[in-house]
Amino acid sequence: MDFIQNLQKAIDYMEEHILEPINYEDVAKHIYVSSYYFHRTFGLVTGITANEYIRNRRLSMAGQELSISDEKVIDIALKYGYESPESFTKAFTRFHGITPNVARRAGIKLKSFNRLLIKIKLEGGTIMDYRIEKREPFKLLAKVEKFRNESISEEGNTEIPDFWKECGVNGTFEILKQNTSKHSIYGACAPISKESSYFDYGIGMEFDGGTMPQGYTIWEVNPTLWAVFKCIGENGDCIGETWGKIFSEFLPSSEYNMIDDTDFELYSQEPNADCFCEIWIPVEKKM
Repeated sequence: MDFIQNLQKAIDYMEEHILEPINYEDVAKHIYVSSYYFHRTFGLVTGITANEYIRNRRLSMAGQELSISDEKVIDIALKYGYESPESFTKAFTRFHGITPNVARRAGIKLKSFNRLLIKIKLEGGTIMDYRIEKREPFKLLAKVEKFRNESISEEGNTEIPDFWKECGVNGTFEILKQNTSKHSIYGACAPISKESSYFDYGIGMEFDGGTMPQGYTIWEVNPTLWAVFKCIGENGDCIGETWGKIFSEFLPSSEYNMIDDTDFELYSQEPNADCFCEIWIPVEKKM
């Protein structure tokens, strides 16, 4: 998969169907990737979700149409996907800062949200350190929860950090340590089917076998090549920053594609002073 071309195809599809009832899941199906993968990559590269892009484009276009036409507000609301004048007015006001009726006055300023064009932008000669590793298959003993695909890029969403906090206070880490011999902690994200609206995320440690505690899962990690990136920082903010660089800098320009398999954050039991954790992504060489 050509990373940049795929994102551009997604934008083209959204623009061509902007007046139809589409969302990010429809776009993901069009470019033949899982909705989770598309939602995650689009948000990290562009800074907004695909649903936000669609909504902002519609409201921007609705504002332009209101300012130059005599169409009724309800007709414009229906055209741009709103079921009532009230829901349209609320969204329009939040986006433009004024109501649809005020937007019709001469000289009123409206906000414009233009079509995106994905490009690779080179600036500053930034070096992104990574290493390629090959690992044999291994298993994790993990506490697993399901999360909505939208939660991964939803502004202000803390569901996964809250899951980590919950595991810290409910004894999960102690149970993991009692049943494993290696105590580095994995935050694992499962490969996603194209049809699924949810993804599995697990917190675990390497499992050599034995009795599985109730409420826990054996998570099998397949053998593959891994691209490994250090997250440099003092808190979890560096994880999102590193993921952003992986999708916007590493994947577009490297000789590797990310494949649909488990990826994970690795928190070593022997912590490095300048490394919060490592991100491991499954990769294959580009053809």
